[in-house]
Amino acid sequence: MSERTRTRTVLRLAQPPARRFVPGVLVGALGAGSAVALLACSAWLIARAAEQPSIVYISLAVVGVRAFAIARGAFRYLERLVTHDAALRQLTRLRVELLERLVPLAPDGMNAIGRGDLLTRFSRDVDELQNLPLRVLQPALVAGVTAVGSVVFLWFLSPTAAIALAGCLAVAFVAGTLLHATVSARADAVIAPRRGAVGAALVDLLSSLEALIAYGAVDASLNRVAAADAALRRAETRAAIGAGLSSGVVSLAAGAATLAGIVIAVPALRSGTLDGPELAVIVLVPLAVFEVCAMLPAAVGASRSVRSSAERVASAVPDVVPAELAVDDADARPLAPGADSTLALRGLTARWPDGGGAIGPLDLVVRPGERLLVRGGSGAGKTTLAHTLVRLLDYGGSFSVGGAEARELQQDGIRTLIGLCEQQPWIFDATLRDNLVFARETATDAELTAVLARVGLADWAASRAGLDTALGEHGSRVSGGQAQRIALARALLADFAVLVLDEPTANVDADRADEVLRDLLAAASSDGRTVILISHGEVPADLVDRTVTLVDGRIPA
Repeated sequence: MSERTRTRTVLRLAQPPARRFVPGVLVGALGAGSAVALLACSAWLIARAAEQPSIVYISLAVVGVRAFAIARGAFRYLERLVTHDAALRQLTRLRVELLERLVPLAPDGMNAIGRGDLLTRFSRDVDELQNLPLRVLQPALVAGVTAVGSVVFLWFLSPTAAIALAGCLAVAFVAGTLLHATVSARADAVIAPRRGAVGAALVDLLSSLEALIAYGAVDASLNRVAAADAALRRAETRAAIGAGLSSGVVSLAAGAATLAGIVIAVPALRSGTLDGPELAVIVLVPLAVFEVCAMLPAAVGASRSVRSSAERVASAVPDVVPAELAVDDADARPLAPGADSTLALRGLTARWPDGGGAIGPLDLVVRPGERLLVRGGSGAGKTTLAHTLVRLLDYGGSFSVGGAEARELQQDGIRTLIGLCEQQPWIFDATLRDNLVFARETATDAELTAVLARVGLADWAASRAGLDTALGEHGSRVSGGQAQRIALARALLADFAVLVLDEPTANVDADRADEVLRDLLAAASSDGRTVILISHGEVPADLVDRTVTLVDGRIPA
C-alpha cells in the first residue's frame, strides 16, 4: 500500500460516519441560516418601523427577530454538541485502531521513530485529525449551504444583487484561498513535523538529564530544544499571517458586496421597484453571509495541517509489518495447558528489521528446569536470541516449544510460557503495588508481599510505604538492582515456565552484581523453572548448569 493510500485510510478513519456527521451539518446550516435570517428580519423591521405603520403590520417581524435570535444561539450550541460528540467518538475509535496496528510493531519495529516524535504523533497529530470534521468538512459544507441559500433568497428581491453577492463570494473564496496558500501552504505542512521535533528534543533532554549534567552537555541539549521551538514558532507565525491576510480579503469582499448592494438597490428604490425595507435587507444580508463564509479559506488551510498530521500518523503505522517481526498466522493454535517447556532450535536464524544483530544458524536445546548461560560480546546476537524466544522477532529454520513449531502457535500463548526480563525493565510512575499487579490482576496484598520477599525486596518495601511506595517516573526512586528485582517479581507473579534474563546486572554496581545475580537466579529457578541467563560478563560457575557462547550470531563448534 502506497503512502498516499495509507494517508487516505487514516483520514477516512478520522471522519465520523454519516449518521453522526450529517446531523451536525444540518444543525450548523440551521444555525448559520438563523444568523442570516436574523439580520435580514432585523433590517426589514427597523426600516419598516421607521415608517410608523400599525403594530399589527410588523408584529410578525418582531416575533421573527426573537425567534431567529433564540434559534441562532440554540442551533449553535446544538451544533457544538453534536459535531464534537461525533468527532471525539471517532477520535476514540481512531486511537484504538491505530494502537492495534502499532502493537505488532512493538518494540522491535519502532526503532526508526524516536520516543518524543512517536508520542507527538499519537497525541498532537491524532488530536489534529479531529479537525477534519470540525474545521474542514463541516464548516465548508455549512458555508456552502448558507451561501447558496442566501443567494437564492436575494434573487427573489433583486436578481442583480444576488449575482453581485455570488460574484463577491466566489472572489473571496478564490482570492482568500490562493493568498492563504501562497503565504502559509508550506508552513501548514511543516507545523506537525516541527512540533514532533520539539517533542523529541524535550524527551531526549528530560530522559537523559542526569547524563547530560554529568558530561556538561545540558546547554547543547537546551540549544537543540530552543532551535526546534524557534522553527516551530516561525512556521506557526507564518501560518497565522496567511490566515490573517485571508480574513482581510474576506472582509474586503464583504464590504464590496455591501457597496454593490447599495449601488444596485438605490436606483431600484428611486424607480419604485424596491421599497426601503427591501433595500435594507439587500445591503445588510451580505455582512451576515460573509461572516459564515469566512470559514471557507480557513477550512482549506486547516485541511493542509490535517493532511500533514495524517501523513505522519500513517508513516508510524505501516500497513505491512516488516518480515523480521513475528505475527500470528491465521491458523495459529493456542498453546495447550501444561505444555512441555522444552525449547529446541534447529538451524534457527533471525535478525532485526534494520538488518542488524543477525543470528544463526543456531542449534540448541534447552530442557525444563535447566539454568543456561548465553554469553557473548556486544553485537553477538544475545538480545536478538532473547527477542526471538518470546516471539517478538520472527525466525527462519525451526524453533519448537514442547515439540510444536512456534510459528504455528499463538504468540500470546508462547508469552504465557516464556517471559522476558529486559536489561532496562520498564517501571511505571506509580506505586509498587501498581507495578506488580498488572502481571496478575487477582493477586492479593499477601501474595505481593510474599513475592517481594522471594526477590529480596520485603525489607526495603517495609522500610518505606510498603506496597504503596511510589517508584517515581521511569523508576527514578529505585536503583538498577531494585528495578531488576521488581521486574523479576512481576515475572514470578506471571508464573512463566521459562524465564529469560537479559543482562540483569548491567545497571548494577560491580561490587554488588554477583550478589544481585545470585538472588535473582535463586528466585527465578525456584519451582523447577527454566532460566536462560544472557550476559556479556563472567558469571560464577555454580550459578548455572551449562554455558553457550555466541560469536557473530553463532555457537562455535
